[in-house]
Amino acid sequence: MTAFKTLSVAMLKGFLRDKVTLFFTFLFPLMFLVIFGLILRDVGADKTRIAVVGDGPIVSALRDSGALELEPYNDENSAVQKVKDGDLPAALIIRGQQLDVRFAQSDQVKSATVLGIINGFVDKANLAATGQPPTFTFAAEKVEDASLKPIQYLTPGILSWGVAVSAVFGAALTLVSWRRKQVLRRIRLAPVSAGSVLSSRILVSAGVALVQGATFIGIASLPVFGLKLSGQWWLAIPLLLLGTIAFFALGMLVGAFAKTEEAASAAANIVVLPMAFLSGTFFPVDQAPAWLQTVSKIFPLRHMNDGMLDVLVRGKGIEALAMPAAILVGFSLVVGFIASRVFKWEE
Repeated sequence: MTAFKTLSVAMLKGFLRDKVTLFFTFLFPLMFLVIFGLILRDVGADKTRIAVVGDGPIVSALRDSGALELEPYNDENSAVQKVKDGDLPAALIIRGQQLDVRFAQSDQVKSATVLGIINGFVDKANLAATGQPPTFTFAAEKVEDASLKPIQYLTPGILSWGVAVSAVFGAALTLVSWRRKQVLRRIRLAPVSAGSVLSSRILVSAGVALVQGATFIGIASLPVFGLKLSGQWWLAIPLLLLGTIAFFALGMLVGAFAKTEEAASAAANIVVLPMAFLSGTFFPVDQAPAWLQTVSKIFPLRHMNDGMLDVLVRGKGIEALAMPAAILVGFSLVVGFIASRVFKWEE
């Protein structure tokens, strides 16, 4: 137990002293989160904006509904000129009970949307003016759909990728460095079991993963980004730990073959970076071709991403962990076994 504690403290101090490792563990993936979060934070939030000349009950109803963003103008010519210039899709001109809409022919989608909304409010007002009960009734109700804001999607994916990068690079580079410096040889000759060395390094990687999780979620939850956690979000903790072990095993396999730190770093990049793009870290893999979706299911990062999404932002419970956890455990056992068979204490 004393040897395990000593090794864990020594490895943690070595990790904290390594500025390059700290950068690629925390700052590098956080840069992606911040950049994509800022760029995409307003995607899908803009309302269609139109010019309005005059006022009345229809304009008030449109303004109260929030269906359109109304930009008032004092004269008709200025409003219509904004449409001709391509700055606005339509202009609504009120002349008493007469409503005229001037719309742009170039953007038929927005123009049709505007015309449909205004026509709906006009029909409703005309029906109310007759005093007759409506023949047909219409009811609308908001429901919680499965779509996600960009920050809701980006945070779990980039966090999973950051944990994968940290675990793979940490294991591979440490193993190669210790082998080249004869540290592994001295450990083998010392009265310290290989299990103590391995478990102490995994403990440090697990602690780093938890700090990564707290840091990423804390920054993404700032008002400027607006991440909203839902349901049993704390179920992400066991998923982070299982993912750390799985990618640590992958790093051990990379480190078993690499001869130098540069070769280990290159091999780790070749493994992790394509996996990130094919596993839906930066964009929804559901929009990819069917064959690519099938390929992505081979990678453990795909299942870790899906599990993190489910428990962090989709509000799902422990049942959502069954498949990702089983795959990560199975991957750890298989890859860990292969890594143990090809492991070398020295050159």
